[in-house]
Amino acid sequence: MENRTYICIDLKSFYASVEAVERGLNPFKTNLVVADATRGRGAICLAITPAMKNLGVKNRCRLFEIPDRIEYIIAKPRMKYYMDYSAHIYSVYLKYISKEDIYVYSIDECFFDVTTYLDLYNKTPRELAKMLMDAVYLETGIASSAGIGTNLFLAKVALDVMAKQSKDRIGFLDRESFEKTVWHHRPITDIWNIGRGIAKRLEKHGIYDLYGVAHADEKKLYKEFGVNAEFLIDHSKGIEPCTIDEIKSYTPETTSMTNSQILFENYDFDSALLALKEMIDLIVLEMVDRGLMTNSISLAVGYSGREDKGSGGTRKLDNFTDSTTKLTEEFVRLFKEKTDRTKLIRRLTVGLNNLSKSEYVNLDFFTDYKAEEKERKKQQAIIDIKKKYGKNAVLKGMNLEKKATTPIRNRHIGGHNGE
Repeated sequence: MENRTYICIDLKSFYASVEAVERGLNPFKTNLVVADATRGRGAICLAITPAMKNLGVKNRCRLFEIPDRIEYIIAKPRMKYYMDYSAHIYSVYLKYISKEDIYVYSIDECFFDVTTYLDLYNKTPRELAKMLMDAVYLETGIASSAGIGTNLFLAKVALDVMAKQSKDRIGFLDRESFEKTVWHHRPITDIWNIGRGIAKRLEKHGIYDLYGVAHADEKKLYKEFGVNAEFLIDHSKGIEPCTIDEIKSYTPETTSMTNSQILFENYDFDSALLALKEMIDLIVLEMVDRGLMTNSISLAVGYSGREDKGSGGTRKLDNFTDSTTKLTEEFVRLFKEKTDRTKLIRRLTVGLNNLSKSEYVNLDFFTDYKAEEKERKKQQAIIDIKKKYGKNAVLKGMNLEKKATTPIRNRHIGGHNGE
């Protein structure tokens, strides 16, 4: 696939840039952070303007970590607004590139297969990238950077590593230039899909960059990482056979759903159990709305102590179900078995695994299907009301208790203010 050309465009400091532009300010000259100040000095900054980065402030810092000498504006997160902004920018891309050749990677990042567009627009890859970047800037005032590569991986690394070194904020990599410029780049965590965990495991083998991976004993890598070593080895050599078309056509053999939240404060066992029941309610309704059932659940409990690894587990059920009653019973049983009652809890994650379409599930002689169908109709009625009148249109008594989280979470998107 080395005869193809990909572009990856990232909107610079997207949330912060949106807030600055909406105030008529230049994000490259204005100190602004996006954070919910009502959460106190420990609130995480979801984004900071490039001007703040130039002062040495790190992205995703907490408010108290910003030096007192720096004056800055605090903008409350507006997730729904950012999503609308992102959709508008996507519509700008569609003026030039077909949706079949665009893969939306995140709210602020897109991949483009521009192989056939170079002749169409009579432009070089760099000129085409600049054309798309300029179109977005003229339409919205949001600046961006881009990476160009002969496969998706190289385009992403060109964005993350090479674009930062370029005056026009555009980087380029093919396999030859990749070996010359990125093989010895450190830290290795700058490379797409290599986090701190993988980096530490590589360090055990004396590997600190992609050159080390490319020249390592592959048997040792497979022993350390299992089948995932294949991706690591390919990427260390600048290889990525997957295309945008293949990504879009991929259907996973098994699916799962998760619901996670960081609690507003440290919760004791009983308060966390209340929050857990609320989370189960929400995730099961989502599953029912998608016409799915599950026969496996998972739970993760994070404690307030930084050194505590938390607890949790996975449980296989006797049969497939979409019953809130049954799933709540199983989750509560798992929570009581796995959770340390003496510790304060700060994070909860629930998962529904091995999801299957309800029409494909085999019946058994031990399930009261009339009762489940009656519950399903009630669930569907709740879903319909919420879709029409809002998520908080129907609440249970437990949602009104002091430590309940649902009414507030229903107003959030991605855990943040959803205006």
